[in-house]
Amino acid sequence: MKRTITTGLLLALVGLAALAWAAGPLATVQARVQEVLTVLNDPALQGEDAKPARRDRLRQIAGRMFDFGTLARFTLGSKWRKLNSAQQQEFIQLYRQLLERAYLDKILAYTNERIVFEKEIPAAADRAEVQSTVVTATARIPIHYRLLAAGDTWLVYDVVIEGVSLVRNYRSQFNSILATQSPARMLQEMRQKLI
Repeated sequence: MKRTITTGLLLALVGLAALAWAAGPLATVQARVQEVLTVLNDPALQGEDAKPARRDRLRQIAGRMFDFGTLARFTLGSKWRKLNSAQQQEFIQLYRQLLERAYLDKILAYTNERIVFEKEIPAAADRAEVQSTVVTATARIPIHYRLLAAGDTWLVYDVVIEGVSLVRNYRSQFNSILATQSPARMLQEMRQKLI
C-alpha cells in the first residue's frame, strides 16, 4: 500500500514537472516574438542585401509559431469540406505563402516599437488567447494571439489586430470566392497571385 502511494506521488510530481517544463501560451508567444526581434535587430542582417536572409529566418520562426493547417481550416470554415485532400494541402501551402507575402514586409518595417504582453486568457483546456499591445509614438495597437495546444507546445491559429480577426477577415473573402467558383479555380487564382 505504502509503495503504491509513493509510486503515485512520484508519478504526480513527474507529471507536474513536465507541465512546468512545457511553456504556456504567454511564454510561447513571448519567446517567438523575441526571436523575431532578435532577427530584426541583428546587425549582420541589416540592409537590402540581407533582406532575403531576414525573410528566410522570419519564415522559419513563423513555421514554429503558427499552425497553418488549423489556420487554413478555420479560415475556410464549413467550405473546407468542399476541397478534396490534395486541394486542402495545396490551400494550406498557398495560404501560408500569401500570408507571408502580405505580412513579412510589415514585420520588416519594425522600428523598435515597444511590445507589451498583458495577459493570457484560457479559453478551454487546449485553447488560450494571449493579449498584447504594440506601442508606437502615436498609437497603441492591440494584438491578440489565439493558440491551440499542440503536444508540448502552443501554436497560433488566429491573430486579432485592432479587433479584426485574420481568420474571419480571410474567411469572408474566400467564402465569397467559393460561392461562385470551384475550389480548383480558387487555388488557380491563389497561384496566380503568387507569381
